[in-house]
Amino acid sequence: MPVTLRDVAQAAGVSRSAVSRCFTPGASISDKTRAKVEQAASDLGYSPNALASSLTTGRTKLVGVVSNNFHNPIFLEFFDRVTRELQGRGLRPLLVNLSDETDPTQSIRMLQQYSVDAVIVASSTLPVSFATSYVEAGMRVVHSFGRLTDSPKLHVLGIDNVEAGRVAARELLRRGYRRVGFLAGPLSATSTRDRHTGFAEELGRHRDVSLSVSYAQAYSFDAGRAEMTRLLSMGPAEAYFCGDDVLSIGALSAIRDAGLSVPDDVGILGLNNMEMAGWELINLTTIHNPVDEIVRGSVDLVDRMLSGAETAPQSIAFDCKVVERGTLRPAP
Repeated sequence: MPVTLRDVAQAAGVSRSAVSRCFTPGASISDKTRAKVEQAASDLGYSPNALASSLTTGRTKLVGVVSNNFHNPIFLEFFDRVTRELQGRGLRPLLVNLSDETDPTQSIRMLQQYSVDAVIVASSTLPVSFATSYVEAGMRVVHSFGRLTDSPKLHVLGIDNVEAGRVAARELLRRGYRRVGFLAGPLSATSTRDRHTGFAEELGRHRDVSLSVSYAQAYSFDAGRAEMTRLLSMGPAEAYFCGDDVLSIGALSAIRDAGLSVPDDVGILGLNNMEMAGWELINLTTIHNPVDEIVRGSVDLVDRMLSGAETAPQSIAFDCKVVERGTLRPAP
């Protein structure tokens, strides 16, 4: 039989309410009583019942982690890091998969049914209306990888995707490329539009540079491979900035299957620097997206909100930089 709060109270020689206070953050209890309760709990192997505790405190310590990108390895890395970070702070993640969802109503209902204390939306492709709908439903919300604005309605963290596009353009120009392409993700994604804006603006300052733009159906390997296969049949550019590492890897597959060499025939620059990008057979030159910093910043904001330290909504931008590997030719 599991050890109960009553068993601990009897072993410690105190009341059940004293045991309850011992395991309730902020509750009043003497050091002497706390020591007796903790010793008895340790001897018996007792752990407080989280569900019972939530009835007393009104807090479930559940944090919804909401995304529609479960197929993308960079978000799997995010989920690994954010769940460990939450658990390390005594919070419990509740993953919500929004793949193919177009209306936030169902996910709002689910999050409310589980009485989550906060929500982390982890997506650059979900409509902004999803995150704002959670706020309007009375939830504490942090949007990781969201679109940065000067007047945010909720906390948003991520890279400046317009600046990421500029960084990509400057890198390709530095290496002497003059016929370049942007192999983008879905046009519906704000990240796609923002990266294109920065990329085109920077290249537009150079009259000797031509730019072609194409859109993959999804941020996925198959979509990147299919779109690059189509581009190769039309005559490829010298180099492509791909809107995502997984698109880049699909493009690399198509180029190599066509008997062409990377980077001698076609150069590829990715974005995210997911773990797979550094594998020897991929060796992708890419732009680093600081997932670890975004995770810590997101959970820090959740912690602050749950502790009552409410702050005005913020847009928090993180720097991105090129990670040199082997899919672009050396600079002249």
